[in-house]
Amino acid sequence: MADEKRDYYEVLGVARNANADEIKKAYRKAAIKYHPDKNPGDKEAEEKFKEAAEAYDVLSNPEKRARYDQFGHAGMSGAAGGNYGGFSGGGFSMEDIFSQFGDIFGGHFGGFSSSSGRGGARSVNRGSDIRVKVKLTLSEIAHGTTKKLKISKTIACDKCGGTGAKDSSSYATCTTCNGSGYVTRVENTFFGRMQTQSVCPSCGGTGKTITAKCDKCGGEGVVRGEEIVEIKIPAGVGDGMVVTVSGKGNAARHGGVNGDLLVMIEEERNPELVRDGNDLIHNLNIPVTTSILGGEVEVPTIDGRAKIKIAPGTHAGKVLRLRGKGLPDVNGYGHGDILVVVDITIPDTLTAEERELVQKLSTQPHFKTAAGSDKQNIFERMKNFFR
Repeated sequence: MADEKRDYYEVLGVARNANADEIKKAYRKAAIKYHPDKNPGDKEAEEKFKEAAEAYDVLSNPEKRARYDQFGHAGMSGAAGGNYGGFSGGGFSMEDIFSQFGDIFGGHFGGFSSSSGRGGARSVNRGSDIRVKVKLTLSEIAHGTTKKLKISKTIACDKCGGTGAKDSSSYATCTTCNGSGYVTRVENTFFGRMQTQSVCPSCGGTGKTITAKCDKCGGEGVVRGEEIVEIKIPAGVGDGMVVTVSGKGNAARHGGVNGDLLVMIEEERNPELVRDGNDLIHNLNIPVTTSILGGEVEVPTIDGRAKIKIAPGTHAGKVLRLRGKGLPDVNGYGHGDILVVVDITIPDTLTAEERELVQKLSTQPHFKTAAGSDKQNIFERMKNFFR
């Protein structure tokens, strides 16, 4: 069984209200401490280095951070299978980390020495992300669902295989880096005199340049197309939550890394059940007679209707709880409840006979005094219930 992920704020050692500069400094400190070149052969240090990079990837991005703050790791990872966002979901390698966050060290992040063999933060083209919205019913949210979407996007050219070259012989060795894909320079840094490597500006780290372009994509390696994408959405997602499907965005030029597909969840309004976190609230209107005498009534649930008993003497504002009948927690921590809020329907008009009966009742001892009437409306009573 895999170890449970640590809180990203804990990983970087920052408070939950830390600003962007504090997060960047904390990541820089952790990356220096656990950098593989400072800890050769230390697998634990390498894992901590990757963990810090994963945390920084989320907390340095305002959108990802907001999603993480609201939904935790479930908002970033594959709770329903498949790859959903973050480093772990996308399968980032050490090379990807160096490429994406090299600017943190002002160009020194490619390696502390030439012996690292990583090619100094080899640069990889990345396709842009695609954003779509998906509407879900309450039942789909409760049980999880699978959606198939037709996405219009850039895809790898099928003629050149995404390389952009006419054929396998349409390449030449890069004259800038002599085919290594990177250039080396020696600089004085606060660590001392260091030899660093950076991606070759001429070939982008491939070590080759194209001499004859593909006639279908014009050397770009991508064309416009469509793809049917199957999206598994976990149970318990919330309105505004974003499910990230890694690698299903726009294809990158010259065989780079595809962008992601960002699926924003929208909840369809249910006319009878209102969501409050994992709880569902239903406003039940009962006649005065049922309020006084009690009885059995039907209320809506996610999977149909259920019968509940109304006790004699039930007042307006009383909340009846159907435990465990609400929505599942997206992180797997049980289910919410259905809260049935009782309201009493008063008839607008009465027949002469009905009026006479009510007048007779009004003279009886139990109908002379309104016990505990607080004049609060239904919404005020609801707020007090949850305090």
